[in-house]
Amino acid sequence: MFFSDKRFLYLILAVIVLVNLMGMSQLQWLVLLFTIPGVLIAITFHEFAHAYAATKLGDDTPMLQNRLNLNPLSHIDPIGFALLLFVGFGWGKPVEINPRNFDNKYSQTGGEAIVAAAGPIMNFIIAIIFTVIYCALFKFANGFLQTDMGGIIVSIVQYTIVVNLGLGVFNLIPLPPLDGSKILINFLSYNAKQWVYEHEHIFYIVFLIIWLFGFAGYIISPVLDFLYSGLVHIGAAIFGLL
Repeated sequence: MFFSDKRFLYLILAVIVLVNLMGMSQLQWLVLLFTIPGVLIAITFHEFAHAYAATKLGDDTPMLQNRLNLNPLSHIDPIGFALLLFVGFGWGKPVEINPRNFDNKYSQTGGEAIVAAAGPIMNFIIAIIFTVIYCALFKFANGFLQTDMGGIIVSIVQYTIVVNLGLGVFNLIPLPPLDGSKILINFLSYNAKQWVYEHEHIFYIVFLIIWLFGFAGYIISPVLDFLYSGLVHIGAAIFGLL
């Protein structure tokens, strides 16, 4: 994701953070702390997946810009990180790519779609991995989970699942600058693609409205609840917890 006017976003961020910090209970502070590891994991692996996919397609731009690693400092965008903590959806530092460097196996828009899809797919993979960990803890370490430390660990694992699912679903919304828009464009006809490119600014405005007025939550929450419940149910069934 990319936003040109950082000052505008920093102002919005400051307002959101202040509103959320005012009147936060002790429980809400604990939830915030337990969410931080999941946010770091979600953003880091999401952006790394973009960089890895682009590199595998022949573009060395991410490697030259030191994005082909799992160091959170290479991938965290302060605005997106804070918003993911406080409002449940955000973004990392955009991975720059040069589609002209892609090999000839795919079209330019096809390559961009693959790179775009890699981020959300990685988030879903991470969510599945942590669901396995979550269910395994209840299967093999149920006694430990009754302790304070066990409760903290299982909470962090649970929030990591939720954050990764949320980031994956959010980025699949087919509006620029989200990943979903690049995936969708690949399947459009030539004329439709040109129309989208010519009216891209309108889609940015629509995205900002959805984001600023909280409509994104209405889009994401039902899907997130469905995916989370489904993953945990499948995991519990596999581990014989039902």
